[in-house]
Amino acid sequence: MSKRRTREPKEENVTLGPTVREGEHVFGVAHIFASFNDTFIHVTDLSGRETLVRITGGMKVKADRDESSPYAAMLAAQDVSQRCKELGITALHIKLRATGGNKTKTPGPGAQSALRALARSGMKIGRIAFNLGISYSLVSGCDTNSNGQHPQKGWQKGKKAVSCLSSEKFHFGGAALIAW
Repeated sequence: MSKRRTREPKEENVTLGPTVREGEHVFGVAHIFASFNDTFIHVTDLSGRETLVRITGGMKVKADRDESSPYAAMLAAQDVSQRCKELGITALHIKLRATGGNKTKTPGPGAQSALRALARSGMKIGRIAFNLGISYSLVSGCDTNSNGQHPQKGWQKGKKAVSCLSSEKFHFGGAALIAW
């Protein structure tokens, strides 16, 4: 009988992240959502499709009232930075977002401390973009105020409100669109 050969398992060197030359920075995008109830730090690749790490202030503290605190945001940012370094991300573009809409357009208390903690932990900061949730109306030519936005609800006392949809033309950036 012949001897059976046993295959020895080959050890593979598994590395996470892209291969880079020395001195190059690998960028990710840090989406910071800072409300007055919590602070989210969500790091994606440059396309924004692949989530690399997501940590909130509520994951770092026990008390509900401390979720949006600068301390919780700082702890979350430090964890995000550590995980990014493990994945090979060395630099971040920042997208800062507030609640917006009908609510406050001001970022919460954790926004500044999260940004500072990311910078102090050794991450290079690329561009900082603010998305504060301010809507801009594209519809002009109907009942709008001087900014081109729709007036606040209840501004016509006693009058029947005329919808913009009843007008015959909409103007989108100079191009006319006829209503159906």
